[in-house]
Amino acid sequence: MRFVLSKNGWLQLGSLALFIFLWAANPFQLQPLAQKAVACAGLMVALWVTEALPMAVVSLLPIVLFPLLGICSTADAAAPYANPAIFLFMGGFMIGLAIEKWDLHRRIALNVVRFTGTSGNHIILGFILATGFLSMWLSNTATTMMMYPIAMSVVQVLERNRENDAAIRNMGICLLLSIAYASNFGGIATIIGTPPNVSYTAFLKKTYGYTFQFADWMIIGVPISIILMFTLYWVMTRVLYRNQIKSNAAARQVIQHELQQLGRMSVPEKRVLVIFCLTAFLWIFKDLINAKLHTSFDDNLIAVMGAILLFAMPSGDTKGIGRQLLEWTDTHKMAWGILLLFGGGISLANQLDEVGIIDSLGKWMAASAGSNLFVLVLVITLVSIFVSEILSNVAQVIVFAPVLAGMADAMQLDPLLLATPMVLAASCASMLPMGTPPNAIVFASGRLRLSDMIKTGLVMNLIAVILITLFCYYLLPYAVAHIR
Repeated sequence: MRFVLSKNGWLQLGSLALFIFLWAANPFQLQPLAQKAVACAGLMVALWVTEALPMAVVSLLPIVLFPLLGICSTADAAAPYANPAIFLFMGGFMIGLAIEKWDLHRRIALNVVRFTGTSGNHIILGFILATGFLSMWLSNTATTMMMYPIAMSVVQVLERNRENDAAIRNMGICLLLSIAYASNFGGIATIIGTPPNVSYTAFLKKTYGYTFQFADWMIIGVPISIILMFTLYWVMTRVLYRNQIKSNAAARQVIQHELQQLGRMSVPEKRVLVIFCLTAFLWIFKDLINAKLHTSFDDNLIAVMGAILLFAMPSGDTKGIGRQLLEWTDTHKMAWGILLLFGGGISLANQLDEVGIIDSLGKWMAASAGSNLFVLVLVITLVSIFVSEILSNVAQVIVFAPVLAGMADAMQLDPLLLATPMVLAASCASMLPMGTPPNAIVFASGRLRLSDMIKTGLVMNLIAVILITLFCYYLLPYAVAHIR
């Protein structure tokens, strides 16, 4: 009997060959544990990128490989699959399921399209601006959780009322990716917008005694955030995903007709909307509530609380769809694989950090860039944005910041000039679902192929590298001088 390998079989063998090469040849001259961890990273990334195995299945490899290779115990490898961020995703996905179950998503989407107009580019611009603004004040993950079901609803409404399938597919990809990237870029603008900013300012206070005021960071963050978001809009709508969906009176009439057909909000819709608004309110004002009431609200707790309320709240339904707003049978639509994907990414990142890979990269940057400041900023930005595709951006900041600050001290430079581009770039990973939580959330829609995200993300990564480098080399010194 002749044995013939499928395409996936060859891709699996190629990924395994990469694993063996990285382990046996040790091309980066690493210590034994680091050598094994890098080999595992190479195998997982190769399988993820080629999709030779389902992405959720690849995400389970750390639980098997890390203990077998002596990198860490099974308990340490498995712990990240219960990371608090996983429960934020789970709670957010369940809220999205309830919104969809009771058709609230259609009502919201129809009103969004009525407000922005039926032109594809206008809709995308509206979502980019709204998402970017929200992400300045909420975590980028919570922002994406709020905008994602609305975006999905808009795509579904457009699909019902348009005949050009190719244009709608382009529009759907563009809208989902734009939400993820706008969440990342908007979060750069404020200290609280994304975790790397919080870690970085804490490091500066501890090491140099410098306290960043909220407005101080905005002097740096807001300009580059705005530049990145408007560049995102132009690249997505004019270069990568030209949808050519123009506004027209017929489409507006259809939207108006569908809103009339929906009629008044049903009792279940109202109850889901109340829980959604309560969740959003707590996400926005949790810091103020914690300070006043001495509570411990965080994004993860709030998302799970919102999900539990949906299961507990009677629906008041008269159509027999469900006794509660959400029932466990509804969760068969959940993107469970994305939870495993993010858990596997965190497990891999943790071990790469533990074995000193990030520290080694920092030293390599110092050695390779020399004393040319422009080249140094470029290298720091380039390495940071691509490393953050597979490693935790918070871990990056924790390890890279002291290395870059030491370099700056040795060169008699303000440490902000070298560490800031690293922090900005760490929030801009756009190529892989595990790069940032917003990427993972939109990838869970099932409407994106990994190739879509890699292609678009590579372009956005390179653009972000150029913009952040130019900004930090030419404009950051003036901002720092003003802050100081």
